[in-house]
Order: sequence, then C-alpha cells, then structure tokens
Amino acid sequence: MQKKLQLALFALCYSSLALAQNNNNSQQQAKALDENAFTFTEAQLGEDDNMSQNVTILNSNTNAYASEVGYLFSPVRFRYRAFNQKYNDIYINGAPVNDVERGQFSFSSIGGLNQMTRNVDFSLPFESNNYGMTDMGGSNNYNFRSGSMAAGHRISLAGANRNYTLRGMYSYSSGFNAKGWAFSGNLTYRWANRGYVEGTFYNSLSYFLGVQKLLGKHSFSFATWGNPTERATQGAATDESYWLANDNQYNPYWGYQNGKKRNSRVVNDFAPSALFTWDWNINNKTKLTTTVLGKYSMYSSTKLNYNNSDNPAPDYYKSLPSSFYDVWGSNAQYQTPQALADWQRAYDWLSNSKANRQINWDRLYAANQNVNTEGVDAMYYVQKRHSNNLNVTLASALTKHLTDKSTWNLGFAAIANKGFHYQTMDDLLGANTFHNINTYAIGTYPIGSDYLQYDLNHPNALIKEGDKFGYDYTLNVIKGNIWSNYTETFGILHYSIAAKIGYDGMNRDGKMRNGLFADNSYGKSKTANFLSGGAKFSGSIDLSHGSVISLGLGYEHKAPTANVAFQAPEMNNDFVQNLKNERIFSSELAYQFNNSWLHANLSGYYSRIDNATEWTCFYFDDINSFSYNSLTGLNKEYYGAELGLNFKLTSFLDLKALGTISEAKNISNAKVRYMNSTQGTYVDDIALVENMRESGTPLTAGSLGLSFHQGGWYIDLNGNYYDRIYLSYSPYYRYQTPLKNQKSVDNEGNYIVSPQDKGKGGFMLDGTIGKSIRLKKGSLSINLMVTNILNNQKIVTGGYEQSRSDYSLKNDGSTSDRCYRFSKNPKKYYIYGTNGMLQIAYRF
Repeated sequence: MQKKLQLALFALCYSSLALAQNNNNSQQQAKALDENAFTFTEAQLGEDDNMSQNVTILNSNTNAYASEVGYLFSPVRFRYRAFNQKYNDIYINGAPVNDVERGQFSFSSIGGLNQMTRNVDFSLPFESNNYGMTDMGGSNNYNFRSGSMAAGHRISLAGANRNYTLRGMYSYSSGFNAKGWAFSGNLTYRWANRGYVEGTFYNSLSYFLGVQKLLGKHSFSFATWGNPTERATQGAATDESYWLANDNQYNPYWGYQNGKKRNSRVVNDFAPSALFTWDWNINNKTKLTTTVLGKYSMYSSTKLNYNNSDNPAPDYYKSLPSSFYDVWGSNAQYQTPQALADWQRAYDWLSNSKANRQINWDRLYAANQNVNTEGVDAMYYVQKRHSNNLNVTLASALTKHLTDKSTWNLGFAAIANKGFHYQTMDDLLGANTFHNINTYAIGTYPIGSDYLQYDLNHPNALIKEGDKFGYDYTLNVIKGNIWSNYTETFGILHYSIAAKIGYDGMNRDGKMRNGLFADNSYGKSKTANFLSGGAKFSGSIDLSHGSVISLGLGYEHKAPTANVAFQAPEMNNDFVQNLKNERIFSSELAYQFNNSWLHANLSGYYSRIDNATEWTCFYFDDINSFSYNSLTGLNKEYYGAELGLNFKLTSFLDLKALGTISEAKNISNAKVRYMNSTQGTYVDDIALVENMRESGTPLTAGSLGLSFHQGGWYIDLNGNYYDRIYLSYSPYYRYQTPLKNQKSVDNEGNYIVSPQDKGKGGFMLDGTIGKSIRLKKGSLSINLMVTNILNNQKIVTGGYEQSRSDYSLKNDGSTSDRCYRFSKNPKKYYIYGTNGMLQIAYRF
C-alpha cells in the first residue's frame, strides 16, 4: 500500500510549522506517490482488538522526521508522542469520523480502499486548515470526491505472510466527462486460511462507489463504502507459555475440534457508510462546503467462557509448571521434591504436545453432553459481545480569502450517535440449557435471590443461541462544536490563530433490570453535559537561507468520552465520580533547515493533560467476579525531542536518519473507585500510579537508512532501534489500602509500589525493492517489502500486567502466598519474525 497511502496517514503528525511561505491556510495536500513505496498491514495498524488500537502513522512532505517515522516504526505500533489516538482528528470531506464513544478512528472502516484514500489534506498539530481546529495530535481530511481521484484503471495482486496471505484489488476513476459527471469504484478482497500467527484467519471484502456532478458554481458528491471483515485473533501470553511452546507467536485462543482448528476469538466488523457533500463556490474568494454522513457500524467479538467449571484456557495459570514449584526462589513451602515432580509433570505435558497447549474443544462438548442428562446448565459456552453504532453527522465550513495573504475559516459540526451494547449466546457447545442469571454471584447470594438476576423483568429466562443475556444497554451521545481560524503571512512571518467551543451530552438507556441494581439499571440515566473549547496560536519566522523557526501553543478543555464515563455500564446507570473535562496544554518549538543537499528538522515539545479519566474492567477470579475500575483526577505529561535528517549523497542516493527520545507518564496519583460485579457495592481508594508510563509504544526510537531511486528502481534499507516499551499497568497492584494492610511501606513511610513492567526493545532491519515499468499502454510496478530481515523475534510490541494478586484470601480474612507469581508474569505480544509482501500492480 503506498508511501502516500492514506491508510498510513491516519494519525497526523508533527511539524515545524515551516510553511511560512504557504498562503493557502497552511493546508498541505499529500503528493501522490506510487503504492509500491510501502505497504501497511492490519497487524501494523493494530486492528486486532486484543492489541493496541492506538496507532499513529505519520506523514508530512515538509518534515524529514514525520515523513518517514510512521512507516518505519509501524511494526511496533508506534504512536506519535505516545498520544492516545483520540487526540488525532480524522475527517472525510470535512465531516469528523472519529468514533464518538471511544474518540479514536477505526482503521478497519476504510481497510483495503488504498486508492480511494490517496487524496488527503493534513494539518499538523499547530497548523491551520479549513475543516476544524487541529487537535493535539493533528488532523487529516480525506477527500472522497470522485472527481479528485486519479483517472484510470488499476489492478493489483499481492501475496504476503502477514495477517492476510492474498490480496486482490481493482479500482477505477473516470475523471470528469463533458457533462460534468465523475465516477469511481473500488473492490478489494483480502484472505488468509492462516495468518502469520497460527490459529488465525482473515476474510475481508472492501467496496467503494462514488459519483460527483458539477453544476455551475456547485458540486454534488456522493460516496458509499464498507469493509465487511471476519478474522480470528491472537492472544497475549506469558513468557513461560512462550517458552513451553518454543514460539513467541504462541496463540492460546485456538484449539482442535474434530481434528480441525477453531479459534475462540472471532471478530466480525462491518461499518457501511455513506456521505453527501455540497461544495458551493460562492465567488473566487469564498467557498462553502457542507457534508452529511451516515454510518451504521457493527462490531462483535466472541469469547469462550465457563460456568461452574474449570477455566478452559490452555494457558490458565493453574496448569503452568510455575504454579507447582516456586521458580522465583522465595517460598520454601513450594520448593519440595513433590513440588518439583509436579513441575516436571506439568512441563512434560505442555511441552511434549501442541494439542495440550491449545483449547480442547472436544472435551468441552463432552462435558456439556454429560450435564445434559442431569438437566444442568452449560458448563462451557461461547458468548459474543456486540458494540454497534448508528451515527449521523452534519458538518459545514466557510472559507474566505480576505486577501492574497490572509484567510478566514468558520464552521460547525453536529453529531448524534446511538451505541448498542449487548451480549448474545453464540454457541452452547452441545449443551441444552442456559439461564440468564449471574452464576458468578451464587456463592455470595442464595439461589433464588433477586440479586442473581441479570434481568428482573424476565427472571430465569432460558437462553438459546442468538439470544441476549448478561447485559443490554445503549449509550446516547450528542455533540457539536463551532470553530474558526485565521491565518496571515506578511514578510518573513506567518501566524495562525484558532478557537472552538463545543457541547457533549451523554446518557445510558438500560434494557435489562439488573438484580443488584433493581432501581438503577433499567431505563434512561440522567444526562451528563459538558461544555468544552479551546484556542491555539502558532507562528513561524523565515530566517532565510533555508532556515525556519516556529512556535506553537494551545490550551483546551476536552469532554470525557462515553466509554470512560460510566462506572459499570453493563450493570447500572451510574456515572463515574468526579467526571470532568480534561484540561490540555500543548506546545512545540521547532527548527527546520532545507537546501539542495540537506533537509533537517529538530523539534522539542511539551504537553500536559489534567483531570484525565481512565476506565478498565477485568475478570478477577480471586473472587470469581468482574471488577469495574475508574481512575479520575489523573494528571499526565508528554515531552521529548524529535530529529529528522535527509542527506542527498548523490542525485539518486539519500542517507536518512531520524529518532525520538520522549517521556509520557502520570505525574500524579489518582482517585480510584471500583466495584465487583458479584457484590454491587463501591469501594473508594487511592491508586498510587504516579510515574506510570504510557504503554504499547517505544518511547525511544531511532532509524538510519539508505534510499536509492533511479531508472524506475527504488531500494530502501533501514536499521531501526526501539527501547523503553512499557506494558499496560494494572491499577489493582497499586491500591493504597491493600498496600497499607500488607505493610508495604519502607523505612521512611513511603508505600512500596510495584515498578511498571517493561518489554524488551531491540534492533530491526527492514528493506524494500521495487521497479516501475512504463508500457505502451499503462505502467507495471513490482514491489517486494521485507520487514525484520534478521528475524529478531525478541522485541515486545505491547502487553499488560495481570490484575491478580500473589496471595489468596482465607475465610478469616488472612492471606496465604501463592506459588504462582502474577506480578512476575505479565502477558506480552512479540514482534513478527521475518515477514513480507510481494505486489504486482498494473495501471492503465
């Protein structure tokens, strides 16, 4: 997919604001590069719901760092300045398209539409544009007008050993005909019977249809697209499991059923979308653009679960050798000869057969069939969690060129979103019955108690495959904003100012009356209202001789997103306590030098977020319960330096160097409120999370490479280094009250807090070679990309600490140490080994 591929441009980037000479609102249009320059896969973009979704791909024609870093560092899911992707705004024809509930853009919604997403305007964090005030991570606006797409046919075929192994793509754009009509279309199919990771598969069909009509000073555009996808996913595992499998891509989510592979985590994702755009060129200096967008996204993910039985996960800690013998050497109780013999037996069982390290589906069916004769509910089943969204967006922007060197933009956006969240029974695995009751709480409340009912309006409902159970609710969100910006250039100075004001309102509408919250789960909650807004200033000075220095400053109040606003949305209508706007300060000082042989960028930045809210939910099998956790009042800092250099050694050979050293961490502790789903009561505490880092992205990264381009050939070779990759921390380890009860305090009275787990970094070598051939009719291009040529599979790309304690609670309230150490066994993802893609494309 290409170096200009807009799948690579999702998350905007850094800039030096070096556009002092640009009079067109500092708005840049990405130059059209051949797709063979490089290709991104869904794995690199973090499409897998079990991996990091916060991927930032950078690209900027004006910046030696930003133009390369997104592609080069994408295999480790690099995020620009470690920002969450919700701080990067994405637009299509001027309409905002970030997911309203999560704040992030869904990459999969335009997957496979490489040629259709080639036209993009990008505004860097402190640049102006004509579609909104740029966010802390920048903004992109994709142009889906048919008349703007390169005319002609294009056919490409590709083979790979990544998430998918085969891809076929056809695209066509007519350009405008004599009657002012333009048409465009795209069809892409991606497939893998097995992806790079065993137990996974991929099946996806992408489509795009567009039409545009010119009518005097008016243009009317319509486009519709979608990407129905079914894919099996990969799970994280501990180093012990990877060691037993002798494979850093071990996947615990699949197993054998009747001799065939079956994955327990299958995602179905489809978001059919359509938009209508009216462009009105009022006069030579004034233009009005209005877009209406509608989308219905359907997302579901399956999961194997159990009821009144043992955990069927093949990597469950009780099955691992280290749960029998204390390999950490600190507890003699678990270092006896019998413990060592048990360790050896578990090791032999798991290491001698792949089948023993995978889900035994046949055993689960047999267990359910046995209990059928007793009239008992299913012991094992596959559930499906649904998150669907119906979205309607209206956006309009007026652009006015006041003079040749000054431009004013004014616009608004209004969004209504209804999110449907529920769970269905996907497969009873041969069982006859299952009831909609909270079996987790049976040990806490007597059988027959109303507290055990998931839905008091339909008590003890018998659940069949396809029926809803457990939870069912909708989230209603309405938001809007009015924005404006002004840019001006005079002499050596270019500056811009921007401001916006907005409103966000959200509520929950419960469809089940949960027994633990009989009066606060069914029907609508109150509505939380937030007034937001902010302003930005940027300026750059042309020092002549290719030197430009720039400064950017911004401050904003940003409303919390709906996915962190409710304490336990699967159970009740309660909002998170102390829910407030985030207060965001951002700044950047940058220098750019550009002449015939050197293009260099150096920037330093500092950003701070106050009043951040974070939310997690995890299964806590110490007490056989789900735990809903909210952190509020959290303050964060992001700062660092970025350097990019492009030396032109000869007319056909460039030397490129770039790197970043950054910090992204909590600078305060937080208030925590948590609730266990079997009890229905809240506990307030302090989470000692100061100095915890942002996870899933390298905070230190660098690259050195050579780029050869001559005679239709292009060869790129890059050595990349990554370090300081942190894993997602667990607040549970760091609650103040348990640490106090355990007397985890040093001699000076400070709490002894577990350090955040890190993943191993390292060096990777990547390369690309390709050839473009002009034919009598059209052109042919051949491209081979190889990532991780040296097959370094020890680099960690992400993971998380397990939210479990190293001790168990006794009935009298005392504790006893476990043999297994959760604190020393975080779950990780490792980078793919040598992988690549060969692509052939014909354009005519």
